[in-house]
Amino acid sequence: MADSVSSPHPFANMLARVQGVCRQLVAEGVLPAGVDLSRVVVEPPREASHGDMATNAAMVLAKEAQSVNPKAKPRDLAERIAEGLRADPLVAAADVAGPGFINLTLKADIWIDALRSMLDQGDRYGRSAIGGGEKVNVEYVSANPTGPMHVGHCRGAVFGDALASLLGFAGYDVTREYYINDAGAQVDVLARSAFLRYREALGETIGEIPEGLYPGDYLKPVGEALVAAHGDGLLRLDEAAWLPPVRRTAISMMMEAIRGDLAALNIQHDVFFSERSLIEGDSDRVAATIDFLRAKGDVYEGRLPPPKGAPVEDYEDREQTLFRATSYGDDVDRPLLKSDGSYTYFASDIAYHKTKYDRGFRDLVDVWGADHGGYIKRMQAAIKAVTEDNAALDVKIVQLVKLLRNGEPVKMSKRSGDFVTLREVVDEVGCDAVRFMMLFRKNDAVLDFDLAKVIEQSKDNPVFYVQYGHARGHSIFRNAREVIADLPEDREQRLQLLRTARLERLSDPVELDLIRRLALYPRVLEAAALAYEPHRVAFYLYDLASEFHALWTKGRDAPHLRFIINNDAEITLSRLALVQGVVSVLASGLAVLGVSAPNEMR
Repeated sequence: MADSVSSPHPFANMLARVQGVCRQLVAEGVLPAGVDLSRVVVEPPREASHGDMATNAAMVLAKEAQSVNPKAKPRDLAERIAEGLRADPLVAAADVAGPGFINLTLKADIWIDALRSMLDQGDRYGRSAIGGGEKVNVEYVSANPTGPMHVGHCRGAVFGDALASLLGFAGYDVTREYYINDAGAQVDVLARSAFLRYREALGETIGEIPEGLYPGDYLKPVGEALVAAHGDGLLRLDEAAWLPPVRRTAISMMMEAIRGDLAALNIQHDVFFSERSLIEGDSDRVAATIDFLRAKGDVYEGRLPPPKGAPVEDYEDREQTLFRATSYGDDVDRPLLKSDGSYTYFASDIAYHKTKYDRGFRDLVDVWGADHGGYIKRMQAAIKAVTEDNAALDVKIVQLVKLLRNGEPVKMSKRSGDFVTLREVVDEVGCDAVRFMMLFRKNDAVLDFDLAKVIEQSKDNPVFYVQYGHARGHSIFRNAREVIADLPEDREQRLQLLRTARLERLSDPVELDLIRRLALYPRVLEAAALAYEPHRVAFYLYDLASEFHALWTKGRDAPHLRFIINNDAEITLSRLALVQGVVSVLASGLAVLGVSAPNEMR
């Protein structure tokens, strides 16, 4: 879909030019033939005063230069590269800094051309082909179907969904997946808890919920549904007979509730994969996976040493069926069967991930909670073994959420029994606030989520400030019709008019700074996608909105900088083109994060 991808952005354009200079130095014998240029980057400088862009080319190619001339220093190579770049018609200055970094100042034309490119590309601006259509499986949420989703699940859900959108925007073929843990002991506990509510629905006084069962009121509807389906017939059965139908009903209703919770966050998965399906039906895929690994010599019968540190109560010194995880980078080998002959959770997880590989995925991304960090090494080892090192698993850990209201911890939910539900949070502050603020911090850092602050209408509330930037842009369009009466309300028609603007009239330094910020957007998206870090997009949008609001404020003190100049329709049209760039990028970035971009805010 080449027509859906934007043309090279200024950073990609300049990177190609830096690489071109390096290839010329190969021809001149300064660098060796076949030199690897993939490590060369062009990025914003650490200090804005250093220029528009910086490149590490001389630093990363210094060893290669020394293979040709042992006396060559990184700074010498930097001077040669800078000399070549100074001849480029887009480069105003190329200065060598420190041991060999090169700072570039570009001519204003490149920024005007960048804004013109934004207007030309419309919705395609920022889209990339770096993914090359490669299939990526992003598994996220995967909450046990034993109750409503809580605020901790919320963060992983939003992170995984935004990451999937970001990868799709960058040209990957993304599948969103949810793994239903419906085969372990916890769903039997769910069934027993639901059976207690079934007895309650039949009129029995059940008293306090026994220790070990789920206490929340959310299982009362399950009990009522069981009465509607079975009457009191289940009471005449022993547990072995009533457990399966109760479990099926409870899991089905819990998953329906979970889908509803996710829908409240505008999250939909492409695949819901049942753990139980691995062992039910015509074949036992867990056994088949163990046999596959055994045939490779990766499964054996042996004993494990006791865990280091404090004694573990359930440790058994017995011969077990073990996976040779240490052969693939893990610390110890791992059991695949429990003492009763049933599969360990790990064994099922290996089989499940093998199904992803069998479905054609080579890039696997799992989003896990903070308590699963110790599980990463063994799963990555298993992926190496079961795919014969043809697939890679990247695990993104999502840290805890501390829920506050005006700085004070929020009390637990009555409905859930021991936690605050996702739905309660969304109902109170809205989907947009939840999604943006869950992403306005790196995923592996603990997040303080204050229910009062995320609905404030102030600069201190990032989601409001970004959305207000989009709304302010549309307010400027509405007010501009006093000067440009034929300014269309329709976006595409407005873009057609704005493409005729004399953009070279945007010459004030603050205007060019804002265009520079807009020109960063494609690079931010690519870098965020490659790093699996959607929070970078949220940070960028806040910076862009802040710069836009600052320019609007300057116009109050310096009338010549206002977006609308009553006696100059030409400069007004040019500045409206700049506003359109801001509005388009804010809307695009918010869409990647799954947040709305309102045209008005009341």
